[in-house]
Parts: sequence; structure tokens; C-alpha cells
Amino acid sequence: MKPVWLNSYPEGVPHTIDTNEYSSVLDVFLSSCRTHAVKPAYTSFDHTINFGELEVLTQQFACYLQHDLGLKKGDRFAIMLPNLIQYPVAVLSAIRLGLIIVNIDPMYTQRELKLQFNDSGANTVLVLESFACEVEKALESVPVENVIVTRLGDCLPASKAFLINNAAKYIKKAVPSYSIKGAIDFRKALGKYRGRTDQLLDAELGHEDLLFLQYTGGTTGVPKGVEITHRNMIANILMSREWTKPALNADSRQCIIAPLPMYHIFCMSVNLMVMMSIGAENVLVLNPRDFNGFVKLLKKTELTGITAVTTLLRKLLDTPGFDDIDFSRLNLTFAGGMAVTRDVAEEWQARTGCPVIEAYGLSECAPGVSSVPITATEFNGSIGLPLPGTKIKLLDDDGKEVGLNETGELCVAGAQVMRGYWKRPDATEEVMTDDGYLRTGDYVSVDEQGYIRVLDRKKDMILVSGFNVFPNELEDVVNQHPKVTESAAIGIDDRNAGQVVKLFVVPSCQSLTEEDIRAHCKEHLTGYKRPKVVEFMDDLPKSNVGKILRKELR
Repeated sequence: MKPVWLNSYPEGVPHTIDTNEYSSVLDVFLSSCRTHAVKPAYTSFDHTINFGELEVLTQQFACYLQHDLGLKKGDRFAIMLPNLIQYPVAVLSAIRLGLIIVNIDPMYTQRELKLQFNDSGANTVLVLESFACEVEKALESVPVENVIVTRLGDCLPASKAFLINNAAKYIKKAVPSYSIKGAIDFRKALGKYRGRTDQLLDAELGHEDLLFLQYTGGTTGVPKGVEITHRNMIANILMSREWTKPALNADSRQCIIAPLPMYHIFCMSVNLMVMMSIGAENVLVLNPRDFNGFVKLLKKTELTGITAVTTLLRKLLDTPGFDDIDFSRLNLTFAGGMAVTRDVAEEWQARTGCPVIEAYGLSECAPGVSSVPITATEFNGSIGLPLPGTKIKLLDDDGKEVGLNETGELCVAGAQVMRGYWKRPDATEEVMTDDGYLRTGDYVSVDEQGYIRVLDRKKDMILVSGFNVFPNELEDVVNQHPKVTESAAIGIDDRNAGQVVKLFVVPSCQSLTEEDIRAHCKEHLTGYKRPKVVEFMDDLPKSNVGKILRKELR
């Protein structure tokens, strides 16, 4: 497809990028720390560390991982953390050693953890103590050798850390009991090499070295590790940095609110990587579901930007006190992970004065593919233009390329496209065309200005507040219940989450109850994957060959 979108680029945005600007993401990190040493980098619980302090913390923790645990380049290092300063410290420490980072949702159950530990081969995991009990249950028959446990306040001053850690454990009762033999205390590990960081030997890294294993269900729901290289992430950093430059002046103080979990590919790329590269401050939101607390935080923050999903923006708009927030410096509302709805976009702009910029991506592209221009003044319902250096084409069901204003599957090529799926050459081959384009599974059209509009997303995937729920995985879990004959899951519209899961169940025993199904799902699935609506049926609609017809259920 001819790059007609280039004519629609804002003035000053380049058409291409040069990934050779950096040798690795470590190069990006160290350049930022030394250029922006005294600028605030991360804020959590009203405590701020600057980029210089961030570099020192990564040196200390990397020393421990290197010298005490013997971790080396290529080892897989799992991180199970919510939005705390410990997360960027851990990720950037791992990068210094050339470790392959395995992001894990800290709410995962024992079953989900075992799948990811075993597939990735991670031998070390860093986990918040509130979730250590699930790690303990999963440790049997997995390759994990080292468990590092951190508490909420471990990167805060001692007095504040004492209060927050004890409040979490004894007042809020948010730390279930656990017993992990040989568990390592993160704060002690962090402090062991204080003043002795000259012992650190940074890894030699290049573009093709693996950086992340980012797990996704793909189109089938079978967990697969997306191999994201240093080149992939550098490409995303450069694309996004150039794209946001009209709104984010690197010479002035930028304060970005980070409510989405940083282990999610969207927030990890934008907040952790892109904002780091321009020396912006990230204010970490630990629990964005506490919207009253979230609004209080926004009231005392001189925010210039926010990353979000449309459902989060909707909830903020509905929270008392929202209109008392000072939005005079807000110049970037970046939304991804799920489709932005017109009602939310228009109300957000009317009440904040800042348009919602919708971006599109997927884990396999680390994640950036397209975005509405930062200079847009109103919502236009598209997912924008391909980012600099990105090539796209649209293929019909016969694999033939279609033209402008025609419908086809969006296929992407560029430096951001993954190397492949971890240990899954068969799955990699399924999603790649012969000429190196990634099949996204999303059906779109492209107009004469180059704007992409999604017409049909991956048909069976359910998108709950920006998180993918794959029916196959949910159904596999439900069908293991001894009183279930078969089941099928679909997504239904929900004002707060965009979609929620509705589950249809054919029981094998009349004594099966909805409570039985919910208890079974709670044991084996993290929260957003669990059904919100359960309906019992005598049978499910099927095709001539016995395939369940989710389309009819929808």
C-alpha cells in the first residue's frame, strides 16, 4: 500500500526512524539518567526519586542479582509487581545485566503462574508480598530457584516505609500468610551493595538481544511469549517520542500520570520507556480502582499527561470532585488498549480542554502501530496513521492485497515487529506473511488521508478494560469442572469496562449452580477473566462439524 498517510503527518514529524541512534535500551536508560539526573523520574506515595537516584538504585540491585544470585545475560527474570518504584528499578536493573524480563500480572492464580513460569523458564521472580502466597503454591514443579519478596514501601524513606508496610499487613490485612523457603528480602538486597556499585559489570548488548517475553493469548488464547528485542523497543521509543514531540517538550517539566499497570505492554512502552527517554516524571498510581483516591491524587499533581483506557476515563469523569482538578497544563491524553468511545472522548475534551489521542498496537509490535496525530483537535473515530517507519498492507481472506477504502486484515511491518513467539516457530509462521508482515487479525479500512478505521476486531477476543480475555482459555478452565459438559464465552457491552465476560454453560448435573462456576473460576483465573454473567443452557449452537457458534450466542 502506498504510504498516503505521510501527507497527513504533523509538521516536523519524520517519516522514518533510525534505530541505530541507540545500541540498546540500556544505552537509552543511561543517556537519560545522565542527561536528566536532577529531574524527577518516579513518584509513589508522595515520594519522588530523580533520574540520578534511579541509576544508583539499579546499580545496587543489579549488583545483588549478578554477584549473589549469579544471574547472567539471557536468564529469564520474572517480575510480579503493581505500580511501585520497585518496578522500574527491577526492569532497568535486569536490563543492565542483559536478563530477559518476563512480565507477570500479580493477580495471576497458581494455574496461570505455572503456565508462565514453565514456558518462560524463569529462574528468579520478584513479587510483592501481597501476592507471594500464590507464588508459593506455584513453586512445585516450576524452574524458579530464587524468590525475591518486596513490600509496598521498600523504595521509600525508612519512616514512611515502616508506616505503609505495617498498615498494609496489620490494618488493611492485605498480606496473606506465606512461607517460601529461602525467600530474599528486596530491601536488604537493595541495600547490600550501597556504596559498592563499582562491582557491577554491565552486559554488552545489541539490537537483536532479547529484552522482554511479553505473554499474550494471541488469536487462540494459548499463552505465548512474544519475543521483544532491544531493537523492537528502541523503535517504539523513537516512533512515540517523535510522534508526541509537538505536545511534550523535553526541555520543560513533564508530569505523566501512570494509572495503567506497567506490566501491560501499553503502559510499559509509553510510561516506562518513552517518558524515561525524554526525562519525564511518572506519577505511579497503585490502585486506580480507588477513584476517589485517584481524583485526590490528580488534584495535587501538576499533570501534563495521562495514559489510560477509555473505561478508566469514563470512571474518572463520573467521580465526584473531577471538575475541581486543575487541567490547565494537561496537553496529552493518550488512550490505547481498547477502542475509545465517542461519548467518553467528547466529554473528556469538553471538561479538561484536552483531546483524547487514540493509539493502536499489540504485544507483537511492542506495541506501537498507529496513532491519531498529537495535533488533533477533536475525536475522529479512527486509530490514526501508521507511526514513523511503519509499513502496512491490507489482505482479503484469499491473501490478496486490497486498496484504499476497502476492507482487509491489517498487516504490519517495521522495526517494532517481534522476532517471534518464544519456542513456538509454528505459531510464528502462522501470523507472518512470506514477505515479513505481521497479521494482526483485525479488519480495517484506510482512507485517502491514511487514517485507519477498525471495522471488525478479532472476532472471539473479549476486551475487558483493555485486557485481552480469550474464550478458549476460559472455556478450557470451566470445562474441567466435573459438573460441566461444555461452555462458551462471549463479550457483552458494559459501560464501565467496555466489555465483560458472559459465560454459557451446559451442565452435566442439575445440581450445578452459578456459585459453583464462580468459585471454580476464582480458583483458576485472575479477576478480569472471570464471567460477570452466567447462563445455563440445554445445548450450545454448533456448525455442521460441531464447532460452537459464538456468533449466534452474541
